[in-house]
Amino acid sequence: MKKTEFIFGIHPVMEAIKSNKEIDKILLQKEVRNAAIGEILKAARANNIPVQFVPADKINSMTGKTHQGVLAFMSTVVYQQIDNILPMVYESGSIPLILILDRITDVRNFGAIARTAECAGVHAIVIPTKNTAQINADAVKTSSGAIHNIPICRVVSLKDTIKFLKNSGLQIVACTEKTDETIYSIDFKFPTAIILGNEEEGIAFELIAVADLNAKIPLYGQTESLNASVAASIITYEAIRQRLEV
Repeated sequence: MKKTEFIFGIHPVMEAIKSNKEIDKILLQKEVRNAAIGEILKAARANNIPVQFVPADKINSMTGKTHQGVLAFMSTVVYQQIDNILPMVYESGSIPLILILDRITDVRNFGAIARTAECAGVHAIVIPTKNTAQINADAVKTSSGAIHNIPICRVVSLKDTIKFLKNSGLQIVACTEKTDETIYSIDFKFPTAIILGNEEEGIAFELIAVADLNAKIPLYGQTESLNASVAASIITYEAIRQRLEV
């Protein structure tokens, strides 16, 4: 990891938060407890910045300098608000197509998904503040820079965001193998948000429960699942194929 991707020390990190710099995650040393650390924790929570308490060795392995028990990973993108993007999509006369990524933690998978989404004209990617891939230089490289050309929205609750999208007129399609319906039986010509989960656990049950439709990508071989980025490509371009027919 390049040093330019993180900052450390109580005052630099606090100033970054106050200046509304985009921060992916803050690491706090478990053993350090003082008023300044408490203020950083409070400010991070107020700004929906994920915080992780780690041993000193974790931070020491990243920087040999005096870090005071605080290190912040800086984001390479400016996160946007889905409730600002959606009205603009409707006003432009476009049919919304949104990707919601549940616990996609592999950086290269995320980059590949962003590349496909941008190429397909997806209007935004929604990710949670926790349990998601860090958008770093590797993610940008894997996306061939596409990450900088598509809105990425980081939200505290995917469930609440899904409810907002439903209330805004979108159908929610969960891409999951836990159904008999395939993606080819879904009408993607309607405003749509597609939920994609990770390869190990799939989509969280609470998100499947609030989805309008469940659909799977049919598999005919012996392998149990597709790579997450490949699955994203298949279902996204099925939506685009249908819309091109209109």
